[in-house]
Amino acid sequence: MPHFNPALKFAISAIGALCLSVAQAETFSGKVVGIADGDTLTVLTASKQQHKIRLAEIDAPEKSQPFGTTSKQSLSDLCFGKEAEVRPHAIDRYKRTVARVTCAGIDANAEQVNRGMAWVYRRYAKDHDLYVLEHGAKVGKRGLWADSSPTPPWQWRKQSNVRTI
Repeated sequence: MPHFNPALKFAISAIGALCLSVAQAETFSGKVVGIADGDTLTVLTASKQQHKIRLAEIDAPEKSQPFGTTSKQSLSDLCFGKEAEVRPHAIDRYKRTVARVTCAGIDANAEQVNRGMAWVYRRYAKDHDLYVLEHGAKVGKRGLWADSSPTPPWQWRKQSNVRTI
């Protein structure tokens, strides 16, 4: 077996990772077969491949946080058992595909924010319309905005030392 220098090995693996990222960036569709929480679902493709999807640009309450169960139910009502179109953005540290997802013609990411079932994840959000939807939910006291001072999940995780998957 040939002996490669470390820089060459790194370059080859980087190119491989880039190719994998590009391949995963293609839009795909499938049936939603699982809902983990208000911003994570599982899609089963026609080729019987399961993909765990983290909704991009939003962050929903954790299951044990106020509105966590309600947020999960909302995403389930939107997507469970329905055909979903998945537009990948990235792969997160838990190996989930981070994506915008449309279920039966409805943008699930935007609708979760509109219903007051998720915050705009300011650290990652690029879609200005999400901020408009969040403001409307806040003013209308929809969902988690009915609480006088809801705790964003990123703060709650930090305070609770919670690891999500």
